[in-house]
Amino acid sequence: MTIQNGAMVKLHYTLTVDGYVVESTMGGDPLSYVHGKGETISGLEQRISGLNPGDHRLVEIPPEEAYGQPDPTALQQAPKSVFRDPGVLQVGMRVSGQGPGMSFQAMVSSISDDKITLDLNHPLAGKTLRFEVEVVDVTIAPRF
Repeated sequence: MTIQNGAMVKLHYTLTVDGYVVESTMGGDPLSYVHGKGETISGLEQRISGLNPGDHRLVEIPPEEAYGQPDPTALQQAPKSVFRDPGVLQVGMRVSGQGPGMSFQAMVSSISDDKITLDLNHPLAGKTLRFEVEVVDVTIAPRF
């Protein structure tokens, strides 16, 4: 069976960004998802449609088909007083927290005397993603 909408796909991949391996399933369990359901990034789904078990493919996905471009409005300032231990924070550090009605993950983008600026963009926003993919299995997805 070929990869098509509604198919249960199992694949191994290595994700490289800016020449660095970011994530890989090689040597572990493959990624499993239902094709066409939005369970993985659209650019990857588009580029592996029609592949069969055993196929290998190297694909590049521009930011617009992955996590988009960074949104400048996703920078938020917070008073240092809301952090448990603001003295340990450094620019580039990933933090998580609880906002009004939601949890979040962010990167510390700047620190001043009384405020910390957080970047709430996805860490891969603005990046071209390079996937090395090996299709392990393609079956009919179960219906629930």
